[in-house]
Amino acid sequence: MDYRRGIVVYDLAGAARRTGTSPATVKRHVKVLRELGALVWLVHGSKRNIALPGEPYMATATIYGAVIPAVFDEAMGHRLAGSGYEGRVCGVTEAGRERAVAQVRSEARHQGRRRTEQERSSGRRGARVRTVRPVDNVVVDNPSSQAREPHSPGRYHRSPAVQVESGCKDTSRERATCRTAPRPSFKISYNPDGSRRTAGQTQRAIGIIQQVRPRVTWTQRATSRELEVALRPRTDAGWDSQRITEELHSWHLTWRPARPAAYIRARLAQQATAEHQTAAAEVAEGWDEQEASGPLAASSPDLVRSVMHGLAEGLATHSARQAELGLDDLTDHSAAATMAAFLNSGTGAPA
Repeated sequence: MDYRRGIVVYDLAGAARRTGTSPATVKRHVKVLRELGALVWLVHGSKRNIALPGEPYMATATIYGAVIPAVFDEAMGHRLAGSGYEGRVCGVTEAGRERAVAQVRSEARHQGRRRTEQERSSGRRGARVRTVRPVDNVVVDNPSSQAREPHSPGRYHRSPAVQVESGCKDTSRERATCRTAPRPSFKISYNPDGSRRTAGQTQRAIGIIQQVRPRVTWTQRATSRELEVALRPRTDAGWDSQRITEELHSWHLTWRPARPAAYIRARLAQQATAEHQTAAAEVAEGWDEQEASGPLAASSPDLVRSVMHGLAEGLATHSARQAELGLDDLTDHSAAATMAAFLNSGTGAPA
């Protein structure tokens, strides 16, 4: 590690060789240091060859930065300048100053107590001066276990033993030829009248869809088969490619659906629901389409006479209401009487 800049190149093979451990051990220890917050990732290494032509293969190295966790600085009362890897200690806080003063006082008392004990022990005759030696922790510091890898976290699951069934080694011909899995069920399509849809009907509908699909751009994400199923209500009704194309263009889509077939099915379902609701409302109101279209289908003289009769009745009703209100008619003659005279004359009679 470069302690001046606080960076280290992650050399897995070199670290394992220098420490006498396996690469797996080095990886686990580096993982612990990263989780602790003592190492941060500065440069992500890769296997891309950065060597010049003619030189041996050389990959991009992983570079870590040595840092001190922020929790430690807070506990010690350090004041930092900057943040993250660029943070540096620039002073101490009030809590840090009190902690440093208490630590210095504790060390001074400890040194004075130890000096007094040494003086007392040296004043005795034949007293032996105690020497402090490091504690030998054999359980932790075991040189023979340095080359071993640490145990994996969790339980060790052993794979169960393979159970070989007794009997013949090979599969019999009778068992190999029998069908154990059920046959796939194919969906059967039906016409609106309940009859089964034939392959010829599907083929003719696909022929119409193949003419519609190039003309409508937003339908080209779906296949011809999907469009045929979606537009089946129109093809079964006898619509040709031109009429279907005109209807799709009449929707004026300024965007492209991700699933055109599903959008077409939903749009046609909405139209069918609206038509059904309109028909139900007309039946509830007593609307008769033939009776309503009767005057339009009549001949011209009959239509004129019917309109004139309606006008006469309306004018008569209006005059009667005016008389009830006490209002005088501004004209010298009654318009309703004139209209009735015209209808009773030969001019307004039907031919």
